[in-house]
Amino acid sequence: MLATKIRTAFAPCSLATWPAPLEAHPALARALGLQALWLKREDLTGGNKVRGLEFLLAGASRGSVFVTIGATGSSHCLATARAAKSQWYHTAVATFPQPETDASRTIAAATAATADLVVRASSGVMLPWAVLRAWRAAHHLGPATPRWIPGGGADPRAVVGHLLAALELSAQLDTPPDTIVVPLGTGGTAAGIALGVAWLGWSTDVVAVRVAPRIVANRWRTVRLARKAAALIRRAGIEFNVLGSALRVRVVHAMGRGYGHPTEDGERARTLAAEHGVRLDPTYGAKAFGVLQRADVNVQRVVFWHTFAWP
Repeated sequence: MLATKIRTAFAPCSLATWPAPLEAHPALARALGLQALWLKREDLTGGNKVRGLEFLLAGASRGSVFVTIGATGSSHCLATARAAKSQWYHTAVATFPQPETDASRTIAAATAATADLVVRASSGVMLPWAVLRAWRAAHHLGPATPRWIPGGGADPRAVVGHLLAALELSAQLDTPPDTIVVPLGTGGTAAGIALGVAWLGWSTDVVAVRVAPRIVANRWRTVRLARKAAALIRRAGIEFNVLGSALRVRVVHAMGRGYGHPTEDGERARTLAAEHGVRLDPTYGAKAFGVLQRADVNVQRVVFWHTFAWP
C-alpha cells in the first residue's frame, strides 16, 4: 500500500489521528443546487497544515528551532507553533499585517501565546527585515542551527502529507467525486490532492480557489510542487509514476480586494454554511466555498476541503 510505504520511508512524526472524517451534507448540497456534497474535515484534525508539518518536523532533535512566516492571522504559523511545542521544539515567526477579522485576531493571539517569538512587520515591505530579525533571534532559542519552513508550509515534503489525505479519500468514497474544491494559498494542499488524484487515476477536477496574490497562488507553482513531491517519493525508493499531464488543477480566482479581505460572495457562502452547521473562516474557507454558488463554476458531485481549524 502506497501510504504505508510513504510513512515507512519518510517516518513522519504523529501530530493527529487519521483519517480526517468525510461528512455528507445532503441538505447543504440541495441548497447549493448540487447532486452531492461532502466535507473533508481537515479542520477537525488541527487544520490542513498539520499534514505537512508531520513531515517537515520529522527527525528533528529535541530543542530544535523552526522559523517561518505568514500573515498575522496565519493558520500555518499557529499550526507550526503548536506542532513544534508538542514535540519539544521552538518556533520564531515573522508576520505581516492583514485585515482584521474575528478569525485573524483570534489566531494572532493564539500564535503569540504559543510561539517562542513573534516578530511583526509593520507592512509587507518590511517583512524581509522581520524575517531577518526572527532568524537571528532563533539562534538563541536552541542549541542547533534553526530550520526554515517556507510560508504556508509549501515544501515538497509537506506535499507528500497532503497526498496521503487524497489517498484517505479514496477509501472513504465508493466512487470518485466529479470535483474537489480547495482554497489555494501557497499551493501545498492543492498540489498534494492533485498528485493523489493523478496517482489514483481519477478523472476528478481539482478546483483550486485562489485566495492569495497570484505570485504565490497560481497553477504553475502548484504543479511544480506536485512534481517535486513525486520526485522526492521516487528518490525514497518508492515506485511512483505520475505524468505531469495527469495533474488536473483548475484555478478559480476569488481573492477579492486582497488577501484576508472578506468578499461579498464569501460572506454569503459563510452565512449559508452556518445555517447548516458549518463554520467557515473569511480568508480561506468562505471564499473557496463561495465558488459553489457561482454560475461560471459548474460542479455537481463535490468534495469540499475544509482546511481551517478555529483556535
